[in-house]
Amino acid sequence: MDRRAVQERFGILGDSPALRGALDRIRQVAPVDITVLLEGESGVGKEVFATALHGLSQRRHKKFVVVNCGAIPEGLIESELFGSEKGAYTGSVERRIGFFEEAHDGTLFLDEIGEMPIQAQVRLLRVLETGEFSRVGSSTVQKTDARIVAATNKDLGKEVAEGRFREDLYYRLSPVIIQIPPLRHRPSDIGPLFEAFMRDIARRYDAPVPQIDPEARQLLLRYGWPGNVRELRNVAEQSVVLTQGRVLTPDALRPYLRGISAGAGTVPVKSTATPPPRSEPADTGEIGVLYRSILEMRAELREIRDLLTNGERAFDGPARQIAQTSGIPTTSPFGEDMDVAYDPPTPAITYEASDTDFEVEDDYGPAVTLPDSLDEALSQGLPLPTIEEAEMALLREALRRYDGNRRETADALGISERTLYRKVKDLDGDE
Repeated sequence: MDRRAVQERFGILGDSPALRGALDRIRQVAPVDITVLLEGESGVGKEVFATALHGLSQRRHKKFVVVNCGAIPEGLIESELFGSEKGAYTGSVERRIGFFEEAHDGTLFLDEIGEMPIQAQVRLLRVLETGEFSRVGSSTVQKTDARIVAATNKDLGKEVAEGRFREDLYYRLSPVIIQIPPLRHRPSDIGPLFEAFMRDIARRYDAPVPQIDPEARQLLLRYGWPGNVRELRNVAEQSVVLTQGRVLTPDALRPYLRGISAGAGTVPVKSTATPPPRSEPADTGEIGVLYRSILEMRAELREIRDLLTNGERAFDGPARQIAQTSGIPTTSPFGEDMDVAYDPPTPAITYEASDTDFEVEDDYGPAVTLPDSLDEALSQGLPLPTIEEAEMALLREALRRYDGNRRETADALGISERTLYRKVKDLDGDE
């Protein structure tokens, strides 16, 4: 059977070189009863390849038994694999046939073999070497003729080096190792796989198939796919159900690319730029300092915005009349017709914590007289006032006009009493 026929029979989509290499190795070893170890990341479809191995073998008409070694509690794994006699342990009320006995003459697929406890690995090694086992609680030796296909998403060589996996079992499981490529190594397969998943899901849910925006298609290619084919199918399912036949845009697609296995809150997108090497991870204290600095900067910008807004409002309504009679500029300090600066007086004022008024120790001084135009100021060589100087002069004149009454002064300036209080405190602090 050629590669195309194998892909159609077992639903393996794609035409990338990495995928073709794995399929060719499957076709080569499937007819021989040799133990095969499938290595690959979580979600690459190792069980599909194991099914293809069984389906192309001489045992294809016998049972294909799947065992997830990581899902069986440590205390029960031996009874699950080899069976148990009635009364062999608490709760054992009947004889139980194990997976090895069930897979006799067929194929036993040991998925997540790297999660098997070290104690159970000893008995597994014996049955792989001799084909003999006995049920838990029985001394009767039985024979099994099951082909073993194992799979793992771990580096078993590293597990052996760190003492978590038996070296002799590793060599028994790995006469042939087939690497299943991750999706990020198969970029040419991403688009066809995604579209095939969407069509299949749309048929299942009787829903329209969304059109993929070209930019969304590019986003699919740039994304790192830490969950591999399993994650791709998940995203396709969300796209069909939530897009409801509309165009799938990058903004609609991006929330589905969660990248959980790559770290919380991250979206692992492949980039052409190589980040600079970092010798040490970022210190959490440094991050905290930067965060506080950003918050303080935001607060300062907010205060500057309020000052500018209130300063602009101060030139409206009654405040404009006060400014005009006192010679204070009535346009924005950056306007072309702005009047010139002055040498402001320095009266001493104090604020008593009353509800309505400011109490004044000294008079605010004589009214400020400014030139009538910018040309006149320039001809006299006078400096331009700053925004703060113009604002303080207007504040002094308003307080003088309303005898320190807080409410009337704030209404005249078009600001709140709280803002007026703060500005008076600033004025008092400066003097």
